[in-house]
Amino acid sequence: MALMTEPAASTVNTNTQKNWGDVRFDWDRGDIRSLFQLPFMDLIHLAQSVHRANFDPNKIQLSTLMSIKTGSCPEDCKYCPQSGHYNTGLETEQLAELEKVREMAQAAKDGGATRFCMGAAWKHPSEKDFLKVLGMVKIVKDLEMETCMTLGALNSSQSQALAESGLDYYNHNLDTSPEFYGNVISTRSFEDRLQTIENVRDAGIKVCCGGILGMGEEEEDRVGLLQQLAKLSPHPESVPINMLVKVKGTPLANEDDIDAFEFIKTVAVARIIMPRSYVRLSAGRTEMSEQTQALCFLAGANSIFYGEKLLTTDLPQESEDLALFKKLGLNTQSKTETRCAPQH
Repeated sequence: MALMTEPAASTVNTNTQKNWGDVRFDWDRGDIRSLFQLPFMDLIHLAQSVHRANFDPNKIQLSTLMSIKTGSCPEDCKYCPQSGHYNTGLETEQLAELEKVREMAQAAKDGGATRFCMGAAWKHPSEKDFLKVLGMVKIVKDLEMETCMTLGALNSSQSQALAESGLDYYNHNLDTSPEFYGNVISTRSFEDRLQTIENVRDAGIKVCCGGILGMGEEEEDRVGLLQQLAKLSPHPESVPINMLVKVKGTPLANEDDIDAFEFIKTVAVARIIMPRSYVRLSAGRTEMSEQTQALCFLAGANSIFYGEKLLTTDLPQESEDLALFKKLGLNTQSKTETRCAPQH
C-alpha cells in the first residue's frame, strides 16, 4: 500500500491566518470545530505558536488547593465524591480552623506555590461560615500569596465582601457544554453558574473557570464548553482543564476513559482561543503519563495544581512533578510573573 504524500486537508489555513493569538470573544462553534479537525501536528504547532506569543514557554505556574470543608454537599454533580447524594466512603469534615489554613498555606508557599486556593463543599456559603471564610482570605494574603476560593454560588453582596477582603480569584467551573450539562447536574442550572461568574466579575475579582473531560460527552460538547468560556469577556484568567477522576460510588465511576489525544487537543484549542489565559492541568494528572503531560505543556498548558491533594483527589507527588519539570527544562514562576497580559 502506497503511503499518502499529499498533506491532509484541513478547514483552517494555519499558514495564511494573520491574527492567531488575538483576543476574540466572537468564536462560533464552526471556528472551534475546525480547530479540533486540524491534523494533530498542525494543531499543536499553532497552539505552541500562540503560547510563545503570550507567555514564556518554559515557565509554569503552581497553585495548591485545600479543602476547607469536605463532604455532605447538597449538589448532585455525578462526578463528585463530596456529593451527599452518593456513598463514596468520604469522611465529612467541618469548616477548617483559621490556624490550619495558615499552616497549609505556609507549607504550599514553602513548596513553591504562588497561589493558594480554598474549596468548600457547599451549594452556597451560609452567613455564619462566610465570615470565617473572609478571615481565611486575609490570612493567606498576609503570607503574600495569591488567593483563590471556590464556595459554590455567590450573590452580589458576597462577591463584593470577598473582593474587599482581598480575594484575587474565584473558581466556578462550567463543567461541560450547556447541552450536556443536564446529564451531569440537576441541582444547579448552567445559567446559575454564569450568574455567579458575572457577580464575581462585577466585584472586580479575577475568574478561574474551566471544565471536566471524560464524563461521556462528545467532541461537540467540548467545542460547546470552550465556546462558552471564550465568550466570557474578559476571558477567565485561569482555565482549569480536568480529566474525570472516576470515584467508586459516583454515577460516573464506570465511564470510559477519554483518549489522551482528545484531552491534549482540547488543551491546545483552549490555548488558541483564550491566548492570554493560564491553562491549568487540574484533576486527573495521576492517570496521565509523563508523556501526556509533556504534550499538554507543548499544547499550551502552563499551570498545574501542585501538592498532595486536589480537594479530595490525589495529585502526583511533588518530587515527581519537580523531576518532570527538570526533564522538560521547565521553571516555576514567581508571584510577580503570574499576571495575564491585558486583553484588548
